[in-house]
Amino acid sequence: MNDTKGRDFLSLKDYSSKEIMAYLNLAIDMKRNRADYRNALLGKNLAMIFQKPSLRTRVSFQIGMSELGGHALYISPNEIQLGKRESVKDVAMVLSRYADGIMARVFSHDDVLELAKYSDKPVINGLSDLLHPCQGMADYLTILERFGDFDGLRLCYVGDGNNVCHTLMYGAAKLGVEMIIACPKGYEPSAEIVEETTRDGLDLRIVNDPLIGARDSNVIYTDTWVSMGQEGDEEKRLREFKGFQVNSGLLDIASDDCIVMHCLPAHRNVEITDDVMDGKRSAIFDQAENRLHAQKAILALNL
Repeated sequence: MNDTKGRDFLSLKDYSSKEIMAYLNLAIDMKRNRADYRNALLGKNLAMIFQKPSLRTRVSFQIGMSELGGHALYISPNEIQLGKRESVKDVAMVLSRYADGIMARVFSHDDVLELAKYSDKPVINGLSDLLHPCQGMADYLTILERFGDFDGLRLCYVGDGNNVCHTLMYGAAKLGVEMIIACPKGYEPSAEIVEETTRDGLDLRIVNDPLIGARDSNVIYTDTWVSMGQEGDEEKRLREFKGFQVNSGLLDIASDDCIVMHCLPAHRNVEITDDVMDGKRSAIFDQAENRLHAQKAILALNL
């Protein structure tokens, strides 16, 4: 895994199955033996660019760097105004002179790509409109912990074919997980990513009925129906996603060992009911915790 040093972490598609498993196995060891890694990034600094507010991304990266002996600097939206007050190129070139790595949580995926192009230090995609690879690593870490391996697993994603869905698709293609996406018509994932991942071996079905998707699935995963920046379409989206709620009825037809996942923040009793979110099948807060451990593995191997 030495060849990951200095590499950007922009998408799971950039990494082999073997590399992804190495990250996951390291994350498991870091979770079990936290004290053993307290000097892994001693003296290293991470610059964190935020265009969007965040609970999990900010706290997990900041605590993660601290637990590895390094330091993380939070840069708020108003401090840079990425691409407005200062060009993305100039921000990348300046920050890479100061810091050992850059984490960026942005609106446009093009901004992450441009940061990576002009930074001579590794850039980590903390979220973009296209992908959410750090979340995906935490998700597959959680699945691995629950099931022990990925053999024969079926993951049903219910909801909008968004950045989280795209990342799960890339991960499923690499790890051999069967995937069913249940979404309303017009909310399917990117056709380009569908083509790319199926060419890479993903066993994928896209349906417009969550009851079809959930049947015999080992994982049911959902996300908010209205993401940040989509508030103007809220009424339309709530109407069109009606019937795609993850509830006890959906779990009744899933596999007996089925777990429920949500990347948070959740709108309780909208896309997921309270009883499911807080129920015994929920892995949602394990997922949230695993952002810390998955990202520590990425930081340790790439910075």
